[in-house]
Amino acid sequence: MIKIANAPCSWGVLEFGLEGETAGYEQVLDEIRETGYTGTELGDWGFMPTDPPKLADELAKRDLDLVGAFVPVAMRERNASRKGIEQGVRTARLMADAGFPDAFIVLSDDNGTVKERTEHAGRVTPDLYLSKDEWRIYSDTAAEFARSVRDQTGLRTVFHHHSAGFVETPGELEKFLSATPADTLGLVLDMAHYLYGGGYPEAALGYFWDRIWHIHYKDCSAEIARRARAEKWDYFTAVREGVFCELGHGAVDFATITDELRANAYDGWIVVEQDVLPGMGSPKECAGRNRQFLAGLGL
Repeated sequence: MIKIANAPCSWGVLEFGLEGETAGYEQVLDEIRETGYTGTELGDWGFMPTDPPKLADELAKRDLDLVGAFVPVAMRERNASRKGIEQGVRTARLMADAGFPDAFIVLSDDNGTVKERTEHAGRVTPDLYLSKDEWRIYSDTAAEFARSVRDQTGLRTVFHHHSAGFVETPGELEKFLSATPADTLGLVLDMAHYLYGGGYPEAALGYFWDRIWHIHYKDCSAEIARRARAEKWDYFTAVREGVFCELGHGAVDFATITDELRANAYDGWIVVEQDVLPGMGSPKECAGRNRQFLAGLGL
């Protein structure tokens, strides 16, 4: 059976170090449960308790599973890889010790930190790609990260392609997956990031099925994406303007995607994400409408 979670990023709890107030973890967990979800991601390190028994207790009180944790690493920079791997292992150990050995570490680039990629999110051109040497460092770091997490904690790692990072376009993702080990590093397919990066997520299910271990349901407004490209918005402006809209209000074909997941007997988690900036929007109301949309698909 497919299970449905939400994530703190839908409440503006993002891993970018942005200014602005967000709800505390108690409110976020309460509202995730109240709107009909049965799982959550961890959020940025320190957002939820980092003491395993305390974390386990807070989740158990709300009958929520912990399904994953997003860990950004500047993988093209050799001097950043060791620190990133240590953070990944620390995060994985927290989730394992709290009683969630099936949770994923969601490995991503340190998105939003490189000026050129942040400014060109949604319209990446070949001159912005990694060089041959950078690709080697990037893929080697990802592989080492996944092995270290597995060997030291038993948890698995999935890679998150992401706008404003160095693996955004379908071609970049294909190149990355071909250069990394399929037995230790899976893929979390994020529908909106794949669409905003220039691809068709329903097609990506076929291209990458053997590597897909985890799913993110996020929608992307075609009109706002068009404006973002025409007016040359950076990534954060596009998010602020609502490029990642409520499910069913954008261009992602969730009905077809859901049918494909069922046809392929997917029985993992779908994590709903509607990235908003800190203090933006009405997260609980959006989460409720997103859950109702999924219920209409039989989820």
